[in-house]
Amino acid sequence: MFGFNAGQSSTEQSLEKRFDGKLDARDLRGWLQQMSSAPNHVGSPHNRKNAEFLLEQFRKWGWDSTIETFYIWYPQPVRQLLEMTAPHRYTARLHEPRVTGDRTSGEATRTALPPFGAYGADGDVTGTLVYGNYGMPADYAELDRRGISVKGSIVLSRYGEDWRGIKARLAYEHGAIGCIVYSDPHEDGYFRGDVYPTGGWRPANGVQRGSFLDTSIYPGDPLTPGEGATEQAKRLSPDQAITIAKIPVLPISYADATPLLAALQGPVAPLGWQGAVPVTYHLGPGPAKVHLIVHLDWKLTPIYDVIARIQGAVAADEWVIRGNHHDGWVFGALDPLAGTAALMEEAKAIGALVKSGWRPRRTLIYASWDAEEPGWIGSTEWAEAHAEELKRHAVLYVNSDINARGFLVAGGSHSLQHFVNEVASGIRDPETGTSVQERLRAQLRVDELRNNPAADPNAAPKTVPAAGDLPIAALGSGTDFTAFLDHLGIATLDLYYAGEDDNEGIWHSIYDSFDNYVRFGDPTFEYGIAEAQTVGHVVLRMANAPVLPLRLADFANTVKGYLSELHRLADVKRRHALNVSTLIDTHAFALAADPQRPVTAPKRETEVPELDFLPLDNAVDHLQRTARDYDAAFTHFAAEGFAIDDARLAQLNALLGTLEQALTDSRGLPGRQWFRHLIYAPGMNTGYAVKTLPGVREAIEAGRWAEANEYLAITAQAILKYCDQADQATQQLYR
Repeated sequence: MFGFNAGQSSTEQSLEKRFDGKLDARDLRGWLQQMSSAPNHVGSPHNRKNAEFLLEQFRKWGWDSTIETFYIWYPQPVRQLLEMTAPHRYTARLHEPRVTGDRTSGEATRTALPPFGAYGADGDVTGTLVYGNYGMPADYAELDRRGISVKGSIVLSRYGEDWRGIKARLAYEHGAIGCIVYSDPHEDGYFRGDVYPTGGWRPANGVQRGSFLDTSIYPGDPLTPGEGATEQAKRLSPDQAITIAKIPVLPISYADATPLLAALQGPVAPLGWQGAVPVTYHLGPGPAKVHLIVHLDWKLTPIYDVIARIQGAVAADEWVIRGNHHDGWVFGALDPLAGTAALMEEAKAIGALVKSGWRPRRTLIYASWDAEEPGWIGSTEWAEAHAEELKRHAVLYVNSDINARGFLVAGGSHSLQHFVNEVASGIRDPETGTSVQERLRAQLRVDELRNNPAADPNAAPKTVPAAGDLPIAALGSGTDFTAFLDHLGIATLDLYYAGEDDNEGIWHSIYDSFDNYVRFGDPTFEYGIAEAQTVGHVVLRMANAPVLPLRLADFANTVKGYLSELHRLADVKRRHALNVSTLIDTHAFALAADPQRPVTAPKRETEVPELDFLPLDNAVDHLQRTARDYDAAFTHFAAEGFAIDDARLAQLNALLGTLEQALTDSRGLPGRQWFRHLIYAPGMNTGYAVKTLPGVREAIEAGRWAEANEYLAITAQAILKYCDQADQATQQLYR
């Protein structure tokens, strides 16, 4: 077992079998039904009741537990109106009706908040409607190309492709006075399958609630960036909070969007802009004109993070942290309570092991976060409030969120890639009986063939290894791992199951209910048990391994791949600039030869300078050598049975536990200092999606050449710092 000698491996395997024997799907079902029985949004009585229930359970299982309360600036809807005033009148319903067979959908009509967009601006605006597709930079570029401006208009965009907060920001930056975002059936409605309650896809009146906070700048409470939102925290004034949207925004259903789309004229939208509403999509502007009112009640709202600890027996100052949130937009059965129930099952089983006399080598911290949905706020505030402690003590943060039937989804720090694969190879998939690793390998191979139909199915895989470790994904943002990885530089994993559930369409609606989950999510709760086993084994192994189980070559080889991508990106930019220069020269020659000939000159772009890749190339080469040296030393050390005295072992783990932090820089990324990791970050305009080597990559993409050269050097310095610390760890192993 990676990180253990033979005797320790046997002991650990025995412990994990005892842990597995404590898991019971009936617990998951009962907890999920109880916690999703009433609206569970931030500030709701039931959300607090769930936090108190979690606290009670952790204490019953023997954990030292408490609730940490933070106070966040948070809105709730008071009045919302959307009406089309021309070419005819239509008043949007803005309401999700009860459906047959879903017991809590009737409860929602009485006690749930109506669909709304958190952290949009208050406003009463009237304007011409323009259809903006997904509301992304390329979409606005297409509108500009067609001579269509959204200035002074209200933009109608569909969900998809990106985080909704970026849709609101881009609409504002292009001059819009309001933004409406609807769920198109092409993405999650009848185009994909039967709608709820017949199937799991979004019904016509279903609405995806959500936050419009611009988390690409910083997540968490908008008034306390970088500081925990305690009662005494120093706060910005609301008008200084740059992450709050500047225009009113409103999410709506496709039933309410259909009359608006049908009333638009102007050019027919491009083929890729056509959704599945049964009308021809036009761009506008107009003649549809809409009146939008959003009135929100803003106030400091308490949120409740449940924190439970078991003190380590040997290395108590090394912390393994596990988290999942407990707040939902309404009932939140899939998102997040299925993940919460798995976390609870892990905590129950670990508590039983402790009561039997076992204690972990390292300290375990289990956390149930509040206010994830509006911008991963509870986890961010806790991480900011405890930042210095976490940088000294945290060796791993393990996250989950949703969980349902399907395939293992694994992402995180690539030094943990082999560790995750080893755990996954030992977890049985409930549906196939093979390991979850092998089932995932088969699915990835199917995806590879689907994306390349001409490939020989009997040929060796080109991107999916036929044996050995599977790659794990790089993490950007989108949930509670963000503060730990992107801000503090703590090694992180995000692990859950999904892909065969049939309930994506009910996300963030009143239909994310217990009745829906037991039909379309994970009816037998077997994948809830698989999640508890997977994450539980990760936690136990990381808690007990004498030496933290990192394999640095996986990280080094991954970064080498990212660097190769940057070289190709720079080459593409350079060739494009040369092509533009050639076209300009051709135009000048043609004009000189025939002054009367109408030739449109291409726009000259800024010349691409020579980017100085040498520091980063050298740093990554050094990283690969350093990683090989460390992994060889670790293999030798393991063969010797991990013979090392306690003092040197503590020094070694202190180096390894803080290794990821070497990849951060206090200056942060350009325009968003909160994001400090130089290998992984969400893109400024990609929402959840990761940008690797982000300081360099985004500068090249945007043509900011001086900035690209600056971050080539800064990123190289961070990698060399990582190498220095890894070299010290190697010396500890050989000493």
